Amino acid sequence: MQGLSQQIREAVEFIRRSWAGQARVGMILGTGLGGLAEQIEHQATIPYGDIPHFPVSTAPGHAGRLVCGLLKGVPIVAMEGRFHYYEGYSLQQVTFPVRVMKALGADTLLVTNAAGGINPQLDLADIVVIEDHISLLPDNPLRGVNDDSLGPRWPDLSAPYTSSLIALARTSALSLGIHLHKGVFVAVPGPNLETRAEYRMLKALGADVVGMSTVPEVIVAVHSSMQVLGLSVVTDMCLPDHLEPAEVPKILANAAAGGAKLAKLIPAVIEQLK
Repeated sequence: MQGLSQQIREAVEFIRRSWAGQARVGMILGTGLGGLAEQIEHQATIPYGDIPHFPVSTAPGHAGRLVCGLLKGVPIVAMEGRFHYYEGYSLQQVTFPVRVMKALGADTLLVTNAAGGINPQLDLADIVVIEDHISLLPDNPLRGVNDDSLGPRWPDLSAPYTSSLIALARTSALSLGIHLHKGVFVAVPGPNLETRAEYRMLKALGADVVGMSTVPEVIVAVHSSMQVLGLSVVTDMCLPDHLEPAEVPKILANAAAGGAKLAKLIPAVIEQLK
């Protein structure tokens, strides 16, 4: 784990050559949701491949750039695209950018994702604010010797998503006329989508939406003492009795439709974090 601290320092030193700002918020933009980055007053844009120890995003709809700048006057470090376990990365690699965001000054993580809707009350392009999660991933980003300088050995996850940020998101959505659901996100390894029987199981476990990301990043954010707000866009419906084959173009189109709502909601939330 001492090696991880050194890797964080090297990544931060590289980013500091292009951006001297003190981040307030770290933001992860999921599949098809990179358009929000256009609202950021760019002060530096760095391809992931240039940053020491950063993985490279291979998933469709992920631009693969780190954007540093201001959103509503708040210093932001935003990821246009993320990394996934199914791409072959370890969960330490997947979550490395969260460590870097924290080292750049961010005390809040705002994480978005494209997710399948398990709860039949949801519809395509709906927005769900995550109130809790279930991890079905086969690993944990904190596995191994703990570096106490990064966080505690046994971080408490009784409330991984910050209640005051959830309330702020709901109030902001109401003022914007955006219907905001609240639900439980379940993380699965991927890359295949689930069977009908698996969707029934996930619903029985209490999940409202399902995806292949987010939970490892949130675990590391909590380990790093960051506040967390999670938002899912429903891009396909996962109803076992009415299941249709998933088509990536349709998923990306629904992500864009939900992303248009997030492009209004997220700046409204961030503006109140000044």
